[in-house]
Amino acid sequence: MITRRSFVAGAAAALATSALGDWRDEAAAIVARIRPPKIPNRDFDITSYGAKPEADSSEALRKAIAACSTAGGGRVVVPPGIFFTGAIHLKSHVNLYIAEGATLRFSRDPKDYPVVFTRWEGTECMNYSSLIYAFEQTDIAVTGSGTLDGQADCDHWWPWKGGVTCGVRHDGPNALADRAALVAMADKDVPVKDRVFGPGHYLRPQFIQPYRCENVLLEGVSIRNSPMWEVHPVLCRNVTVRNVNISTHGPNNDGCDPESCRDVLIQDCTFDTGDDCIAIKSGRNRDGRRINAPCENLVIENCVMKDGHGGVSIGSEASGGVRNVFVRDCKMSSPHLERALRIKTNSYRGGVIENVSFRNVTVGEVAHDVVQIDFSYEEGEGGKFLPTVRNVEIRDVTCEKTVDALNLRGYASDPIRNVSVARCKFDRAAKPNIIEHVEGLQVDGVTINGKPWRL
Repeated sequence: MITRRSFVAGAAAALATSALGDWRDEAAAIVARIRPPKIPNRDFDITSYGAKPEADSSEALRKAIAACSTAGGGRVVVPPGIFFTGAIHLKSHVNLYIAEGATLRFSRDPKDYPVVFTRWEGTECMNYSSLIYAFEQTDIAVTGSGTLDGQADCDHWWPWKGGVTCGVRHDGPNALADRAALVAMADKDVPVKDRVFGPGHYLRPQFIQPYRCENVLLEGVSIRNSPMWEVHPVLCRNVTVRNVNISTHGPNNDGCDPESCRDVLIQDCTFDTGDDCIAIKSGRNRDGRRINAPCENLVIENCVMKDGHGGVSIGSEASGGVRNVFVRDCKMSSPHLERALRIKTNSYRGGVIENVSFRNVTVGEVAHDVVQIDFSYEEGEGGKFLPTVRNVEIRDVTCEKTVDALNLRGYASDPIRNVSVARCKFDRAAKPNIIEHVEGLQVDGVTINGKPWRL
């Protein structure tokens, strides 16, 4: 079991002993120490507990998970067919296995998602359970080659965003007031137990959220149509997301958002999303600083990013800090992919973002910038918590079409520091780079539109 106190203490110890030398060696060391969950080799077929195709199988899933847990763990198997369910809560040593030809469809009724301890856009609260949830569990997994379908669409869950959704303005019940109320509660240090949302409120649940868990594996499944973020591990250690196919175009439909986690591998995945494909986070504003747990030691490799706001984004909720991020050997391209690498923060978020390596990435087309580091996201300047971004490496990156290659904007009082751009080739860039308040920018062997780029 991981408590917040033990997690923060472990993160501090890791910070004290960590020193980046050769970043390839550091990335290899991260991957080497991520161990898979220990799950016994025995199966619990949900049809043995009353599940039937085309019917609500919520109770059968609960019984199967309970029996599996009591026996010491194993696979809870969803066999071929379409099954319906409400929230699923995993227990230690349980692997929810979605077989080939199986589809698990989740209820659209908010009543099927009980209130749990969670984090919503970087702030702790009591809110609707994610569709698949685990709290302080060890050795858990969701695997198989079947499909998880959140059934969110233009008429269900997504309108809670407020504003324009699916090309239509929704002025009915939405999350705008609740979102503001939650941030205000955190700013006033209201105890988390009293930050109660859920029924009567409109903060959409995430799809998969392991919270304070250790040894987490998501592998092989296809994930569709989440109410909000798809895969959202929070305060977890040893997380692997491998060969997962995510396709969903709703508002705030990020693909994978590791938040305040340590030792994370995202490998061989495909993202086609309505928001960031991957977004690395560590808490928002005062609440993020209260918990003070960075997201650190992440390797993202051999992934494909299609539509999305950013291929790999860091922030904006990164008040606890982000460090040691290695992105390598990925392919990103779409006229609806806004940026390849995006670091977004401001003077209200604060936090330290450091040691980011973006190597061997092939970019076909992006709608805005190949790389953006932006200190003016949302509230921008004027806050008391100046962000720090330093030690960013862009190496062996190619792009065939973009508006500009680099858009780096720090503050005059707080510049971005130590950005290295080496052996990169950016073609069909429509506009010059934007470089504002950057100290220690190094350029080596970079061409833009076929011409050498020099400072």
